[in-house]
Amino acid sequence: MMRNGGQLLVESLIALGATKAFGVPGESYLAVLDALHDTAGKMDYVMCRNEGGAGFMAAAYGKLTGMPGICMVTRGPGVTNASIGIHTAMQDSAPMIVFVGQVGTDMRGREAFQEIDYKAVFGTMAKWVVEIDDANRLPEILSRAWTRAVTGRPGPVVVALPEDMLTSMTDAAPLRGPLDIPEAAPAPATMARMREMLTGAKRPLMLIAGCNWRDDSSAKLQAFAEASDIPVAAIFRYQDQFDNHSPVFIGEMGVGMTPQIRKMVQNADVILAVNNRFGEMSTDGYTLLDCPEPKQTVIHVHGSDLELGKVYRPALGIHAGPNAFADALAEIEPVKGDWAAWRAEGREAYEAGFTLPDLPSPVDMGKVCAILRDKLPEDFILTNGAGNFTVWSGKFFKYGPKARLLAPQSGAMGYGLPAAVAAKVAAPDRTVVCFAGDGDFQMNCQELATALQAGAQPIVLVLNNGIYGTIRAHQERNYPTRVSGTTMTANPDFAALARAYGFHAERVENTADFEAAFDRALASKTGAVLDLVISPEALTPRMTLTQMRETALAKKDQA
Repeated sequence: MMRNGGQLLVESLIALGATKAFGVPGESYLAVLDALHDTAGKMDYVMCRNEGGAGFMAAAYGKLTGMPGICMVTRGPGVTNASIGIHTAMQDSAPMIVFVGQVGTDMRGREAFQEIDYKAVFGTMAKWVVEIDDANRLPEILSRAWTRAVTGRPGPVVVALPEDMLTSMTDAAPLRGPLDIPEAAPAPATMARMREMLTGAKRPLMLIAGCNWRDDSSAKLQAFAEASDIPVAAIFRYQDQFDNHSPVFIGEMGVGMTPQIRKMVQNADVILAVNNRFGEMSTDGYTLLDCPEPKQTVIHVHGSDLELGKVYRPALGIHAGPNAFADALAEIEPVKGDWAAWRAEGREAYEAGFTLPDLPSPVDMGKVCAILRDKLPEDFILTNGAGNFTVWSGKFFKYGPKARLLAPQSGAMGYGLPAAVAAKVAAPDRTVVCFAGDGDFQMNCQELATALQAGAQPIVLVLNNGIYGTIRAHQERNYPTRVSGTTMTANPDFAALARAYGFHAERVENTADFEAAFDRALASKTGAVLDLVISPEALTPRMTLTQMRETALAKKDQA
């Protein structure tokens, strides 16, 4: 059967298991859009309002589902807008495939209209970048792209589609079905060696991360940790991958790391790190472990051999995917040791962190989070972008085995709302709540229209304090009394804006009004945006701007 390249691509994607694509239309891939005309219900195209939003949605979809998030954008300006999603997916280790239009092969190398050398631009940002130069090879290239996106360390792949490759006719058959590539698994001898190291520990610690866990694998890891009474810390923004209600969970190792977590990492003698890359945020700027030879005995487990020894030399590197490793853990005996007090100390500090004083703000986010913890169902999904406001979704919720957090390890502003839309697309019956600062929200607030059109409307909490809070905090520490470029004096009426996009919306001006407003948000069939009035002074749960400024000035005077 003859078909054009666009039809071949779409039919192969459906065979692989793709059901959603996020994108902004472009004339460079019209043949693909035409092929999608007849796939409603099998593969749906979620039309976004900006390619940056589409890129974030695809990255978040991949992180949530473990299937590659599909992003379709046009060449040049389209894909450069989408690049923020590519970068985020890479740092999140989230599977994603970006299909981008390209000038025809007869125009390559002439700096044609919107032409880009994708390998040069995205070669260091994505796992693989490829351009189709033969329509007959499209199934082969697509199969490889999908494989690269989901195996080893998952991540983004960029596939360039020259216009003539999409309109060319071919008799190549589409792919026949999904891929089945088991993860790398540890050898029994390796597991025995790992167990011996843990048994000899006095202060063991487990670190976990990654988005490519099966539910049963997380349960197996938890069972081993609990039976062994080993404390478990989650790497930056992956605390949703381990049951936070477990007595062995001690918190998150990332931005705003508590003194107790820092102390336990530094004082641990054996660290079992599963599925994590050792990034700047989780190591406090690479200071918690000596580089390249940590004083702690590090056992590093990862599905990609490229991550083993990349920053720190492990005493034992185990090339294994997280699920295969969890399966192997379930087959061995738990370890025993005299470290119950060590684990209990970490857990007690974690629990104590939920107790907060009243905050100097019209809407007290500590009390808001307490209300949300009481009202949200066990399978809630929280999302956030970047800013000091993310401490609330990151530090003041307990993620059970059914709950999820979608938050960018890249620190990308504007991620939260598109991620929430993607979550509602993937799981329309689940309660999805986005935490967004006022600056963060305005990066992608136009994607409220995408949510309306797709019928995927989350609840959005806009923490409106009129400043770029993270930058202001650094400013107050380093240049006290010299505020510059961090105050927003012309924010729109967020509630009115949201209503224009078909959302239920309210402005909440004091803490006492929040609970009733959130109940109305939960009951709304059109999603909701709640504009929360937050004092700029209430920057973090533990330190106000005034305290930061006074501390900085005192240090300056002492110097």
